[in-house]
Amino acid sequence: MSLVVIGSVAYDAIETPHGKRERTLGGACTYIALSASYFTKPCIVGVVGDDFEQQDRALLAEKGVDLDGLEQVPGKTFFWSGVYSHDMNERTTLQTDLNVFADFQPKVPQKYLAYPYLFLGNIQPALQKEVRERMPHVRFAGGDTMNYWIRDYRDELLETIKGWDFLLINDSEARMLAGTNNLRKAAAQILELGPNTLVIKRGEYGAMLFRRESLFMVPGYLLEDVFDPTGAGDCFAGGFVGYLAERGFDLRNGHFDVHELHRAVIYGSVMGSFCCERFGVERFRTLTRKEIDARFEEFRRFTAF
Repeated sequence: MSLVVIGSVAYDAIETPHGKRERTLGGACTYIALSASYFTKPCIVGVVGDDFEQQDRALLAEKGVDLDGLEQVPGKTFFWSGVYSHDMNERTTLQTDLNVFADFQPKVPQKYLAYPYLFLGNIQPALQKEVRERMPHVRFAGGDTMNYWIRDYRDELLETIKGWDFLLINDSEARMLAGTNNLRKAAAQILELGPNTLVIKRGEYGAMLFRRESLFMVPGYLLEDVFDPTGAGDCFAGGFVGYLAERGFDLRNGHFDVHELHRAVIYGSVMGSFCCERFGVERFRTLTRKEIDARFEEFRRFTAF
C-alpha cells in the first residue's frame, strides 16, 4: 500500500576513513523512499533545483518511487558536506546550503491525499502538521524531528506530534524532548504527548520500541566494515514504516498484532545496516529483497534464546 514521504532530496559530499564522494544523491526523503521501496510503493514530496540530474531521477523511478510530488524549481538542490571521525562515531558538518529547500512548502498531489501511510520527515513542525491535517484518513502517520526543532520550536513541535501515531528519534533527541537522561522515563513522558508508538534509535547499539503497555529492544547489526553511516537512520525509518505498509498495518481497527511493530523495528535495523555498506545510496543499486529477508533471519537467530 502506498506510503507518502515528505522531506529533503539533496546532494551530499561525504568523507569517511574509507574514502570520499564529492557529490552523491542524498536527503532524508531519498533514503526513506529507497529503503521503503522494497516493501511498498513510496511517493515523495520534496523540492530540487534545476541541477538535479536525470540519472538520479531515473534511479528513484527504477525503484518504483512515485515522483509526481517532487517539485523542480530554478536554483540549486539542497547540498550538505561532512566528514566522519576515524571510528565513525562523530560527524563534522563542513557545509550546509539549503538552496531551494529553504523555501520548501510541501505540495502534496491530490491523489496522494487518500493514501494510507504517511512519514513526515525532518522539516518545520508547522509544515508537518499542515500535511498531516490534509490526510485525516491515514492508517498510520508519524515521522521524526531533530534537536533544532525541539530546542527552538518546542511548542510548535508539541502541537504537531499530538496528531501522530508514531515518532522516531534518536536517544539524545528523546532525552532533550523529555528533559531527562533516563530513556525509560523519557519514553513514558513522550508517549503522553500524543504518539502511541515511540522508536528510539541508538545507532550501532540498536533500537527500542515503546508503547504504553510494552517495550521491545533489538541490537544493532554488526558489520565488518562501515563505509558510510550517512542516511542509516532514514533507511531505518523507511524499513520500519515500509514493512508496516506492506502488511496493511492499521491502528484504527484496534485489532493489530504488536509483534508486527517488533518485526518492523528489525526490518528497519536491517535496512540501516545495508545503507552503511557503501557510500550514499550506492548499496540500493544492487540490493535485493532476498538479501533483506536473509538478514532479517540472521537477526532472528542471533536474538533467540
